[in-house]
Amino acid sequence: MLLNVKQDFCLAGPGYLLNHSVGRPLKSTEQAFKQAFFAPWQESGREPWGQWLGVIDNFTAALASLFNGQPQDFCPQVNLSSALTKLVMSLDRLNRDGAVVLMSEIDFPSMGFALKKALPASCELRFIPKGLDVTDPNVWDAHICADVDLVFVSHAYSNTGQQAPLAQIIPLTRERGCLSLVDVAQSAGILPLDLAKLQPDFMIGSSVKWLCSGPGAAYLWVNPAILPQCQPQDVGWFSHENPFEFDIHDFRYHPTALRFWGGTPSITPYAIAAHSIEYLANIGSQAMREHNLQLMETVVQTLDRELVSPREVDKRSGTLILQFGERQAPIMAALAEANISVDARSLGIRVSPHIYNDEADIAKLLEVIKAHR
Repeated sequence: MLLNVKQDFCLAGPGYLLNHSVGRPLKSTEQAFKQAFFAPWQESGREPWGQWLGVIDNFTAALASLFNGQPQDFCPQVNLSSALTKLVMSLDRLNRDGAVVLMSEIDFPSMGFALKKALPASCELRFIPKGLDVTDPNVWDAHICADVDLVFVSHAYSNTGQQAPLAQIIPLTRERGCLSLVDVAQSAGILPLDLAKLQPDFMIGSSVKWLCSGPGAAYLWVNPAILPQCQPQDVGWFSHENPFEFDIHDFRYHPTALRFWGGTPSITPYAIAAHSIEYLANIGSQAMREHNLQLMETVVQTLDRELVSPREVDKRSGTLILQFGERQAPIMAALAEANISVDARSLGIRVSPHIYNDEADIAKLLEVIKAHR
């Protein structure tokens, strides 16, 4: 059964299907932001930090609800690249000669850039070739070798519409003594992920896409079992056990994931994100996924020959990739003319329905495509 929440979101046009890029805001976001950020600043003669820091508590609590984790295991970050850099620099295991990090050639390039610069020159960045099927657990089994120290895995791949088999990958990393890091930038809010059950070592993510929260509200999750091994180098006063102690001669790491926080924090993006993520967490990732799959299935059944992303539901991300060959450019132009928002990458047109999309949006998409294919 499809969700009926379209009235809660700011939408313009008949078919916004670009949720793999930027999610649409809630109509209530502006007022919630004013209440969380501006009201403590404008309406009181006292300094607002006490209330502003409560925004961060709300943000981590919303994430904990969405991912079935604990708030203290999440730390706000400005973006995924910064989170990844801080993380790998904090681990002695990755800063020794001969360390090996495994990732896929189809991971988002920024992740490779960050790893290459943050890790010592002696560390090998090893890639699963892009021609191999990252939805196949056997591919991961063959590449997670005894010498691998960290496995970086994207839950969903933005340009291929594929979903990684986390339920098979994470146990493999544990069996072989590797650390595991999951990137949920393309999956948070549309692919269910239960941290208490999966138990990776680390997770990084952002809020701009399916979480409908705008840019700037990224996050790092650290498994408490691995936290004692993390000694961040990029620190600030909010990485301290007691930020308000103010003793320049005595730095002690915060006992939670907040040791990765750094200096004076931004509040604005987290005020927006806390509100949006709480709304979505109350719906639940499973319900959002079922809505997404139902709308995608209509497209799959109609455009089966043009589909280049996975047909199998358990291998499919929240995004469909459609390839129309020489008709691609005219179809993209026709969709833009009809005010239907999609985009195209190397493999084809990307279509991502969210909870505020409905059958009418999909019918309009298919109507335009069929008229120009």
